[in-house]
Amino acid sequence: MKAVCVYCGASTGNDPIYAEVAQQFGRTLARRGLRLVYGGGSVGLMGHVANAALEAKGAVTGVIPERLWEREVGHKGLSEMFVVPTMHARKARMVELSDAFVALPGGFGTLDELFEVLTWQQLGYHTKPVGLLNANGYYDALLAFARHAHEQGFVRAVHLDALIVDTDIDRLLDRLAAAQPVQVDRWAKNSEAV
Repeated sequence: MKAVCVYCGASTGNDPIYAEVAQQFGRTLARRGLRLVYGGGSVGLMGHVANAALEAKGAVTGVIPERLWEREVGHKGLSEMFVVPTMHARKARMVELSDAFVALPGGFGTLDELFEVLTWQQLGYHTKPVGLLNANGYYDALLAFARHAHEQGFVRAVHLDALIVDTDIDRLLDRLAAAQPVQVDRWAKNSEAV
Protein backbone atom coordinates (compact mmCIF):
# COMPACT_ATOMS: atom_id res chain seq x y z
CA MET A 1 0.00 0.00 0.00
CA LYS A 2 1.63 3.21 -1.19
CA ALA A 3 -1.25 5.62 -1.83
CA VAL A 4 -4.47 6.08 0.15
CA CYS A 5 -7.47 7.88 -1.29
CA VAL A 6 -9.36 9.94 1.28
CA TYR A 7 -12.97 11.00 0.76
CA CYS A 8 -14.12 13.79 3.09
CA GLY A 9 -16.13 16.96 3.34
CA ALA A 10 -15.52 20.31 1.69
CA SER A 11 -16.85 21.77 4.94
CA THR A 12 -15.61 21.20 8.48
CA GLY A 13 -18.88 20.23 10.17
CA ASN A 14 -20.09 21.59 13.49
CA ASP A 15 -17.71 19.78 15.84
CA PRO A 16 -14.02 20.77 15.89
CA ILE A 17 -13.11 17.11 16.39
CA TYR A 18 -13.66 16.45 12.66
CA ALA A 19 -10.96 18.93 11.63
CA GLU A 20 -8.66 17.47 14.29
CA VAL A 21 -9.22 13.95 12.95
CA ALA A 22 -8.60 15.07 9.36
CA GLN A 23 -5.34 16.72 10.40
CA GLN A 24 -4.27 13.65 12.36
CA PHE A 25 -5.07 11.45 9.36
CA GLY A 26 -2.95 13.61 7.04
CA ARG A 27 -0.02 13.60 9.48
CA THR A 28 -0.30 9.84 9.95
CA LEU A 29 -0.20 9.18 6.20
CA ALA A 30 2.93 11.34 5.90
CA ARG A 31 4.58 9.64 8.89
CA ARG A 32 3.95 6.25 7.29
CA GLY A 33 5.28 7.37 3.91
CA LEU A 34 1.88 6.96 2.27
CA ARG A 35 0.78 9.32 -0.51
CA LEU A 36 -2.53 11.09 0.08
CA VAL A 37 -4.89 11.10 -2.91
CA TYR A 38 -7.96 13.29 -2.41
CA GLY A 39 -10.40 15.65 -4.10
CA GLY A 40 -8.01 18.57 -4.52
CA GLY A 41 -9.82 21.22 -2.47
CA SER A 42 -8.24 23.62 0.01
CA VAL A 43 -11.32 24.12 2.18
CA GLY A 44 -13.13 22.04 4.78
CA LEU A 45 -11.83 18.68 5.89
CA MET A 46 -10.21 18.29 2.46
CA GLY A 47 -8.01 21.28 3.17
CA HIS A 48 -7.21 20.08 6.68
CA VAL A 49 -6.11 16.59 5.62
CA ALA A 50 -4.03 17.91 2.72
CA ASN A 51 -2.36 20.72 4.68
CA ALA A 52 -1.49 18.41 7.57
CA ALA A 53 0.08 15.87 5.22
CA LEU A 54 2.07 18.60 3.44
CA GLU A 55 3.24 20.16 6.70
CA ALA A 56 4.48 16.70 7.76
CA LYS A 57 6.46 16.46 4.49
CA GLY A 58 4.06 13.99 2.90
CA ALA A 59 3.20 13.62 -0.79
CA VAL A 60 -0.28 14.83 -1.75
CA THR A 61 -2.11 14.32 -5.06
CA GLY A 62 -5.33 16.20 -5.75
CA VAL A 63 -7.93 15.42 -8.41
CA ILE A 64 -10.55 18.09 -9.06
CA PRO A 65 -13.05 18.74 -11.88
CA GLU A 66 -12.69 21.95 -13.88
CA ARG A 67 -16.11 23.14 -12.71
CA LEU A 68 -15.13 22.80 -9.04
CA TRP A 69 -11.62 24.24 -9.32
CA GLU A 70 -12.85 27.66 -8.15
CA ARG A 71 -15.91 26.54 -6.17
CA GLU A 72 -13.93 24.20 -3.91
CA VAL A 73 -10.99 26.60 -3.99
CA GLY A 74 -8.59 24.14 -5.58
CA HIS A 75 -5.42 23.70 -3.55
CA LYS A 76 -2.45 25.35 -5.25
CA GLY A 77 0.31 23.93 -3.06
CA LEU A 78 0.07 20.18 -3.66
CA SER A 79 2.78 17.79 -4.78
CA GLU A 80 0.63 16.96 -7.80
CA MET A 81 -2.74 18.18 -9.10
CA PHE A 82 -4.96 16.76 -11.83
CA VAL A 83 -7.74 19.01 -13.14
CA VAL A 84 -10.19 16.74 -14.96
CA PRO A 85 -13.31 17.47 -17.02
CA THR A 86 -16.03 15.78 -14.91
CA MET A 87 -16.90 14.25 -11.55
CA HIS A 88 -16.89 10.83 -13.23
CA ALA A 89 -13.35 11.42 -14.46
CA ARG A 90 -12.35 12.60 -10.98
CA LYS A 91 -13.59 9.44 -9.27
CA ALA A 92 -12.09 7.13 -11.88
CA ARG A 93 -8.70 8.88 -11.66
CA MET A 94 -8.70 8.68 -7.87
CA VAL A 95 -9.35 4.94 -8.06
CA GLU A 96 -6.50 4.50 -10.56
CA LEU A 97 -4.04 6.41 -8.37
CA SER A 98 -4.89 4.69 -5.08
CA ASP A 99 -4.20 1.38 -3.36
CA ALA A 100 -6.89 1.80 -0.67
CA PHE A 101 -9.79 4.11 0.16
CA VAL A 102 -10.92 5.74 3.41
CA ALA A 103 -13.98 7.88 4.08
CA LEU A 104 -13.69 10.51 6.79
CA PRO A 105 -16.78 12.53 7.79
CA GLY A 106 -18.47 14.31 4.92
CA GLY A 107 -21.77 14.92 3.17
CA PHE A 108 -23.49 13.65 0.04
CA GLY A 109 -20.34 13.92 -2.10
CA THR A 110 -18.35 11.82 0.36
CA LEU A 111 -21.14 9.25 0.55
CA ASP A 112 -21.36 9.16 -3.25
CA GLU A 113 -17.64 8.44 -3.53
CA LEU A 114 -17.73 5.84 -0.75
CA PHE A 115 -20.69 3.96 -2.18
CA GLU A 116 -19.34 4.08 -5.72
CA VAL A 117 -15.97 2.62 -4.71
CA LEU A 118 -17.78 -0.04 -2.63
CA THR A 119 -20.02 -0.88 -5.61
CA TRP A 120 -17.01 -1.11 -7.94
CA GLN A 121 -15.38 -3.45 -5.42
CA GLN A 122 -18.56 -5.55 -5.22
CA LEU A 123 -18.74 -5.85 -9.00
CA GLY A 124 -15.06 -6.66 -9.39
CA TYR A 125 -13.93 -3.45 -11.09
CA HIS A 126 -11.25 -3.28 -8.40
CA THR A 127 -10.12 -5.45 -5.47
CA LYS A 128 -8.64 -2.69 -3.31
CA PRO A 129 -9.67 -2.34 0.36
CA VAL A 130 -12.22 0.25 1.44
CA GLY A 131 -12.29 1.71 4.95
CA LEU A 132 -14.43 3.99 7.05
CA LEU A 133 -12.97 6.08 9.87
CA ASN A 134 -15.91 6.34 12.24
CA ALA A 135 -14.69 9.45 14.03
CA ASN A 136 -16.86 10.60 16.93
CA GLY A 137 -19.52 8.02 15.93
CA TYR A 138 -20.23 10.02 12.76
CA TYR A 139 -21.09 6.94 10.71
CA ASP A 140 -23.03 4.98 13.36
CA ALA A 141 -26.39 5.56 11.65
CA LEU A 142 -24.97 4.69 8.22
CA LEU A 143 -23.52 1.44 9.56
CA ALA A 144 -26.85 0.61 11.19
CA PHE A 145 -28.54 1.16 7.83
CA ALA A 146 -25.97 -1.06 6.07
CA ARG A 147 -26.73 -3.86 8.56
CA HIS A 148 -30.45 -3.28 7.98
CA ALA A 149 -29.95 -3.54 4.20
CA HIS A 150 -28.15 -6.85 4.77
CA GLU A 151 -30.91 -8.14 7.06
CA GLN A 152 -33.50 -7.22 4.45
CA GLY A 153 -31.63 -9.16 1.77
CA PHE A 154 -30.13 -6.32 -0.30
CA VAL A 155 -26.47 -6.50 0.72
CA ARG A 156 -24.50 -9.73 0.89
CA ALA A 157 -22.52 -10.51 4.02
CA VAL A 158 -19.24 -10.73 2.07
CA HIS A 159 -19.71 -7.16 0.83
CA LEU A 160 -20.85 -5.81 4.19
CA ASP A 161 -17.84 -7.41 5.87
CA ALA A 162 -15.48 -6.04 3.19
CA LEU A 163 -15.98 -2.50 4.52
CA ILE A 164 -13.23 -2.05 7.11
CA VAL A 165 -14.49 0.17 9.92
CA ASP A 166 -12.43 1.54 12.79
CA THR A 167 -12.17 4.53 15.11
CA ASP A 168 -8.36 4.45 15.33
CA ILE A 169 -6.33 5.78 12.39
CA ASP A 170 -3.25 3.61 12.74
CA ARG A 171 -5.29 0.47 13.33
CA LEU A 172 -7.48 1.25 10.32
CA LEU A 173 -4.44 1.73 8.07
CA ASP A 174 -2.90 -1.51 9.38
CA ARG A 175 -6.11 -3.38 8.62
CA LEU A 176 -6.31 -1.88 5.11
CA ALA A 177 -2.69 -2.88 4.41
CA ALA A 178 -3.37 -6.45 5.57
CA ALA A 179 -6.74 -6.85 3.81
CA GLN A 180 -7.23 -9.66 1.34
CA PRO A 181 -8.92 -8.83 -1.99
CA VAL A 182 -12.69 -9.29 -1.99
CA GLN A 183 -13.59 -12.30 -4.11
CA VAL A 184 -16.24 -11.73 -6.74
CA ASP A 185 -18.53 -14.73 -7.02
CA ARG A 186 -21.63 -15.63 -8.99
CA TRP A 187 -24.72 -13.57 -8.39
CA ALA A 188 -26.98 -15.18 -5.85
CA LYS A 189 -30.10 -16.86 -7.17
CA ASN A 190 -31.51 -17.46 -3.70
CA SER A 191 -32.47 -15.19 -0.81
CA GLU A 192 -28.90 -13.94 -0.26
CA ALA A 193 -28.83 -10.54 -1.93
CA VAL A 194 -26.15 -9.16 -4.24
